[in-house]
Amino acid sequence: MTVVPASLSLGSLRVETPVVLAPMAGITNAAYRRLCAEQGAGLYVSEMITSRGLVEGDEVTKKMLVFDELETVRSVQLYGTDPVYIAKAVEILCADHGVAHVDLNFGCPVPKVTRKGGGGALPWKRGLLGEILTSAVAAAAPYDVPVTMKTRKGLDDEHLTYLDAGRIAQETGVAAIALHGRTVQQAYSGEADWDAIAALVDHVDIPVLGNGDIWEASDALRMVEHTGAAGVVVGRGCLGRPWLFRDLAAAFHGEDVATLPTLGEVKAMMRRHAELLSEHMGQERGCKEFRKHITWYLKGFPAGGELRHQLALVDSLASLDALLDGLDDDAPFPERELGTPRGRQGAPRKKVVLPDGWLDDTDGRGAQLREDADETTGG
Repeated sequence: MTVVPASLSLGSLRVETPVVLAPMAGITNAAYRRLCAEQGAGLYVSEMITSRGLVEGDEVTKKMLVFDELETVRSVQLYGTDPVYIAKAVEILCADHGVAHVDLNFGCPVPKVTRKGGGGALPWKRGLLGEILTSAVAAAAPYDVPVTMKTRKGLDDEHLTYLDAGRIAQETGVAAIALHGRTVQQAYSGEADWDAIAALVDHVDIPVLGNGDIWEASDALRMVEHTGAAGVVVGRGCLGRPWLFRDLAAAFHGEDVATLPTLGEVKAMMRRHAELLSEHMGQERGCKEFRKHITWYLKGFPAGGELRHQLALVDSLASLDALLDGLDDDAPFPERELGTPRGRQGAPRKKVVLPDGWLDDTDGRGAQLREDADETTGG
């Protein structure tokens, strides 16, 4: 029987609950990370930034590198395809921004990223992956900052890369590897393959973090027990449900908790989220950023179409307060929503978009790949 871990060690960094918030573009900004951290212990990772954007001083990238005043462990996900840029970016994060953990993205399935050999496409080039990881670990070492990586099973079922990626991660000194149990072709469709996560656990000695289809705290425990993973990475399951981190912290410490907030309690969480966004971005932009979260928060609750429409146009905290007053505080949590997918799902891609001749060579060392400075999609 698998022992459920109570904490997670990434090099010298200790995480009190073995739970990591997955980087999500446009979601995991400083305000959202603060909101989640108020619920329970874990490692809360920033939105993905590009190594080239950071090194070249891109303004969009600079604005994304914002941390909350109470954020004691600064964790950043970095995207890149060039070992030199990656090394420079890691050094900047460690030396200038006080970052305590760097995660490298090799899981993004978006065509505009894979078309250039980045994200989930890159691990096909085993030699290049090794070069990038080696340069990142070396750049972080003087600061005692652990480097981790996130990846997928492979390009598709015929081109799997995760076992080689795990071996290379271990050989290059990476502190842990997170595996999303889907291929690039699957994107966010279908079911995550937890057996692949278990296979990677058996294949390497470094910690493996499991990612995919964790909708409730009970799912996290099932994944760890099924795979032997050292912890879990939670993405879409926490959309509109920051209290999931409260449940996860309790579950990993032996408590059986499933928070079922009333609509009144959800309203309070919505207000807090909008307030934090306003503090970080200013009220007008913060309220506009909050709009995308409305549907997730109200999923399954009774709320009229006109009210939802008005909430989706909110532009101030005062207007938000007035609209939230129109919701029924006593409405119970819609338990039918428990365990169901949240956020994007979509369909599998017909094919993975790759650079010409990408599959012809599995080494790739010396490849001159160049990412866009403002590429900010997660994986």
